[in-house]
Amino acid sequence: HISTKWIQDGITVAGGHGQGDQFNQLHWPGMIYLDDDNETIYVVDEGNHRIVEWKSNVTTGQVVAGGNGNGNRTDQLSRPTAMIVDINNDSFIICDSENLRVVQWFRRNDRNQQIIIANIHCYGLAMDNNGDIYVSDVEKHVVSRWKQGDKNGIIVAGGNNQSNKLNELYHPTSIFIDQDYSVYVCDTWNHRVVKWLKNAKVGIVVAGVDGQGASVRQLSNPSVMILDRFGNVYVADYMNNRIMRWLKLTDYIEGRIIVGGNGVGSGPDQLQWPIGLLFDRKGNLYVSDHGGHRVQKFDVDLN
Repeated sequence: HISTKWIQDGITVAGGHGQGDQFNQLHWPGMIYLDDDNETIYVVDEGNHRIVEWKSNVTTGQVVAGGNGNGNRTDQLSRPTAMIVDINNDSFIICDSENLRVVQWFRRNDRNQQIIIANIHCYGLAMDNNGDIYVSDVEKHVVSRWKQGDKNGIIVAGGNNQSNKLNELYHPTSIFIDQDYSVYVCDTWNHRVVKWLKNAKVGIVVAGVDGQGASVRQLSNPSVMILDRFGNVYVADYMNNRIMRWLKLTDYIEGRIIVGGNGVGSGPDQLQWPIGLLFDRKGNLYVSDHGGHRVQKFDVDLN
C-alpha cells in the first residue's frame, strides 16, 4: 500500500561474512528470486559463478547450479547475472553472461543442462504467464521475447540504436512483465525505468525523469525494478545506494526513498550498490547488496 513503511535497519538473511566462496559467504551477489511457499531465497552469486539457495533462518547456503569454477562446460557458469525458476519444468533459467548464453538447469538432474539461447549478451530475464522468456541484451540494447524452441527472439523494447530517445534503450538490465504483457526495463545508462506497452514502438518513463543524479526525480545507474499490484514501481538505485518507490497515483513524477540513502556502507541502514529486489507475501523487502556481499531483509513497519 502507498502508506506502507519499512523498518530502516535491515537483517542479513544471506551472506554477510565478507567476500568469499565459503557456503556462508557471497561474492558480488546479483539478482534474487523468492520461493515464498518454501521460504527460500535463490541468490545469483555472480563472483562465485553459482546460484545459491538460502532457506529461512539458516546461516549457510546450498549450491543449486554452477559452483564448479568459472568456465563454459555444461556444469559451469561464468558471471551469471539473472535467473528465474521455471516451476513447470522444475528447472532454473539462468543468464550465463560471460558465456553469452541462456541455460536451462534442471534441478533433479545436473547432467542434463541445456543451452536454450546462444550468442547473446544477456543480462536480465523474466517469464510471462504463457511461459515465454524475455531477455535483455546489453550489447544490442534490446529486450526480446522467446517462445519455447524459437531460433530467434522478437524484439519487444528498444532496437533502434542506443540513446536516450523513447524508442531506444542504453544498456538495458533488469526486466519485469506485468499481467498485461507490458515490459518494464531498467534502462541503466539512461538512468531511468521505461514501460513498453504490448506492441508499442516507444516507451514511457516511469522512474528517473531528470537524467542522472541524486534528487528525488533522478536515478543513477538503476539496476533492478519490481512492481506491486497497484502499478507502483520500486527501483534499486545502484549508485545512490537507496531503494525508491515511484507512485502510479502521482504519475511517477518523483520517487521516495523507502530504505537506504544513508551513504554507502555496511551498516544495517546502509547499502552498497543494491542490485536485487523483491517482496515476500507479507510485503517485507529483500535487497541484494552487491558490494556488501549480503542479502538484506527490511521488515514492514507495523507501527
